[in-house]
Amino acid sequence: MTTAVDFWVDPACPWCWNTARWVVDEVAPQRDLEIRWQSISLLMKNQPPEDSPYYEGTLKTLRMLRVMEAIRAAEGDAAISDWYLLCGTRVHHDQTADFDLADALESIGLDRDYAKAADDADTWDPIVRAGQEAGLALTGDDVGTPIIAFTGSDGERRGIFGPVISRIPTGDDALAMWDAMEAFTKVDGFWELKRTRTEGPIFPERLDY
Repeated sequence: MTTAVDFWVDPACPWCWNTARWVVDEVAPQRDLEIRWQSISLLMKNQPPEDSPYYEGTLKTLRMLRVMEAIRAAEGDAAISDWYLLCGTRVHHDQTADFDLADALESIGLDRDYAKAADDADTWDPIVRAGQEAGLALTGDDVGTPIIAFTGSDGERRGIFGPVISRIPTGDDALAMWDAMEAFTKVDGFWELKRTRTEGPIFPERLDY
């Protein structure tokens, strides 16, 4: 039976990208997951000042999230998967957030006109923010990306921040980590496992976007 999993993303976050690739590449095909990408804007959440090194990058990816919500509004959840994966590939593998959004949409078979949403803050920012607040309601406000949520066998919907991974596990290790994460998430009163990071994200092979 297919399990619907909500996954909150900002294309700006490299840690989120690694977690997303773990789920998409290694877990979803083996655990029959339906991934529903949700918006969380690190610009909105963290509110970096305009002179911060994080401001410009998260502003650019907020524009991508506006486009994502415009696609969802017109075509549904399934239509936005390629958009997030394309944006993540360009930002993290190609090291650019300055690609032409209309051309990118066309390259994955979507209408170029969705790019107009990138600059329509009045329409789409409230929708991005509402999606963000829905994710944070499941975890608390002292987290960032990624957030993953699902409904367990007991019928309860729960969310968790993480996992934060520098390298993507594969094969049995990937599935074992997913199963462990799901088990921890279901335990009321479980909050945190953590150790100091000693390396940055090491990305998997580039997707063909």
